[in-house]
Amino acid sequence: MSRLQADAPADLWVPVTGSLGLRGRRHRKAAIGMLLSQANQAAGVTPKPGGGAFAWILSQAAPLLMRRAAGRVLVWVWKSDPELLVVMAQLQEATPQVRTARAMMPMEYDDTESFRNPHLGTGEKLAMPLPDDPKTPPFATYTWDTGSHFVTVTAVCSDRQRFGTVISSVDAVARTVRVVDDLKLGESPTVLRLDPA
Repeated sequence: MSRLQADAPADLWVPVTGSLGLRGRRHRKAAIGMLLSQANQAAGVTPKPGGGAFAWILSQAAPLLMRRAAGRVLVWVWKSDPELLVVMAQLQEATPQVRTARAMMPMEYDDTESFRNPHLGTGEKLAMPLPDDPKTPPFATYTWDTGSHFVTVTAVCSDRQRFGTVISSVDAVARTVRVVDDLKLGESPTVLRLDPA
């Protein structure tokens, strides 16, 4: 089965994927709280008392949900300020429905630039440091089409002024994302596996 791997430096990023229980709890809660806050702001909803409890519940459930995704989703938060930046990498099967949905995205999503990843080849990067709607947080998306799957990396930042200071670190993580397959020896005699070294 295909899954994602990436190398996010531990001095800059805290992985949410695979962090269960107390490990990474504070970072998970802060990241989910930031995303909920941005979603509420975009929808024009006033945060209600108890919203922190909801973020805590989600922070406990998130690792289990991502574990069920079996490596198709990887998430990190910015170590020094978890409420500032969340990055998610996702592997999605390139079904006709997914291709149709991507073709119907708003026109501003056509304003992409080429982005090279040594493992996935050349993909597309869309950076929106100042979205037209002031309620929309700055974000960046990176996309590669492998033929059978789409690999997408999405970064959401809570601060328009600081987006430019962290985007290069997001670029660095996006360049390390790769797809790996779990093949057992002898499972496919037509596939020759070479050691990367």
